[in-house]
Amino acid sequence: MDVSFLGGPHPQRGVGVVAPFDFALDRELWRWVPDEVSLHLTRTPFVPVEVSLDLARLVSEHETLREAVRALNAVEPEVVAYACTSGSFVGGIPGERAMCEAMTRAGAVPSLTTSGALLRALEELGVRRIALVTPYTVSVTRALEDYLAGAGVTVTGRAHMGLTRHIWKVPYRNVVDMARGAVRGSAGALFISCTNLPTYDVIPQLEAELRIPVISANQVTMWAALRHLGTRAVGPYQALIDASARQRPVPPALPEEQEGWA
Repeated sequence: MDVSFLGGPHPQRGVGVVAPFDFALDRELWRWVPDEVSLHLTRTPFVPVEVSLDLARLVSEHETLREAVRALNAVEPEVVAYACTSGSFVGGIPGERAMCEAMTRAGAVPSLTTSGALLRALEELGVRRIALVTPYTVSVTRALEDYLAGAGVTVTGRAHMGLTRHIWKVPYRNVVDMARGAVRGSAGALFISCTNLPTYDVIPQLEAELRIPVISANQVTMWAALRHLGTRAVGPYQALIDASARQRPVPPALPEEQEGWA
């Protein structure tokens, strides 16, 4: 059979993704990506440590990130994203900026991280007060709050799961339940942290129910990376991606409850 008439494949634009060794949601990242863009994923080396601040520091050492970016250089991505929330906020805002600089030097292409993309997404939405859902322990969740506070973002309520492994196995219903418990007071958006926590299909449901933008770690990472390419992420009725989805009635205010941990 002569297939020469096909002429393809069509040229693809590339996004390099550095993920932690235990990242299990490759398919979720792809769901935000338009057809003309390819993801090129690589992982950091395995370390025998459970999810913790120690693990976040180990997987985000500059030499580890540089080696991962060098491995991606062969396929010539136009931008590189470090898809790890805790690994990119554990050093605070100066640490996140230093990671981007280290990756950019290694790959000679623009680089970004999940935590840096989170701050850009909040700027895009015009939000400075957020509710927070994490799968982490208390110490890791508080480190995320410290990172956000350094950017002038206030956490009005939070819920965390206390997990140290197998985060990708958390079902959607648990994410939804945690979100409902976290949104209190005058939160302008909800952030669901951790690139290993499934969120793609729950975002539209939660936005419709909570009447505020809902953003997640994988969503903001792909949104920011694709903006570097001058293209848009793909997502059904997600406020970050579709500006028309941001026009919602203002819900009645709930009582402020800033103390305590769900």
